[in-house]
Amino acid sequence: MTKKLNVVFCGTPDFSVPTLEELFQNPAINLVGVITMPDRPAGRGQELKSPPVAEFAKAHNIRLFQVENINREEEVLKTLETLEIDFYLVLAFAQFLGSRVLTMPKLGCFNIHTSILPKYRGAAPIQYALLNGDTSTGVSIQKMVKAMDAGDLVHFDEINIAPDENGESLYNRLKLQAAVSTKALIEKILNDKIVYTPQNPDGVSFAPTLKKEDGFLNFKESDYKKLHNQVRALDPWPGTYCHLNSQRLKVYAIEKLQRTLKPGETSIEHGFLSVGLTDCSIRLTKVQLEGKKMCTDTELLNGLKNKGGEVILNP
Repeated sequence: MTKKLNVVFCGTPDFSVPTLEELFQNPAINLVGVITMPDRPAGRGQELKSPPVAEFAKAHNIRLFQVENINREEEVLKTLETLEIDFYLVLAFAQFLGSRVLTMPKLGCFNIHTSILPKYRGAAPIQYALLNGDTSTGVSIQKMVKAMDAGDLVHFDEINIAPDENGESLYNRLKLQAAVSTKALIEKILNDKIVYTPQNPDGVSFAPTLKKEDGFLNFKESDYKKLHNQVRALDPWPGTYCHLNSQRLKVYAIEKLQRTLKPGETSIEHGFLSVGLTDCSIRLTKVQLEGKKMCTDTELLNGLKNKGGEVILNP
């Protein structure tokens, strides 16, 4: 076998672990280091917890660097410069790489992105594909440059999106696809078949970081398609919600109804919590009132009966 490729992996969450495992197990790869974020306080006790990538590295005795900003860690950078690295692979790292790091490896740094670039550059490509009702997405691998997600493409794989697929399902499928795409990239490098394809500037779109407020359901101004995509795209995070009277109500599932209500109009007939949209009416079939457990709308309404008064969504 030819000389192994010296590789450094940069990543942080559980999403990165299958790809890290592919590098660790690939016979053509010498995984010389892993770079990830520092331990953080977590849980009720706020005890320090390592990122999933760090846990994997420790469990498999892989050299580990935990840093807040790799570009400012002079001693770490000096150490990395002695390792004769062929390439860096980056996936969900949560840090930008500066010029010194980008130019360190022989082949450069490659980033795995969960869309078909140049579509959905940014932090939330999985959610934006669902928000926009796309029927396909995928994994792109690009050679990194200073501009965000703007480097030349070296590999991509496309996958279909099911009509009712939610964010969690698509996240898990792309997590595994990233590892498969990594294996394909390694084969291209070994066989000297890497082709660098510039991204089409006319096709650029962005998927900026989502906020909790992006989960607000505006019944008066939404049609069914928009609301359906919002509910599935933001499941499990940041989640979607409205307000029932003065309380926050999380919404996990909706269902289209035959009856007609005006946009924003609320009904509780037949034990259904229903509301009108711009083109139809829907039932909020699975919900969670703040401070309560998840339940059906019927269970929620039964619990509210004794309190009396009106039930209004987004008063």
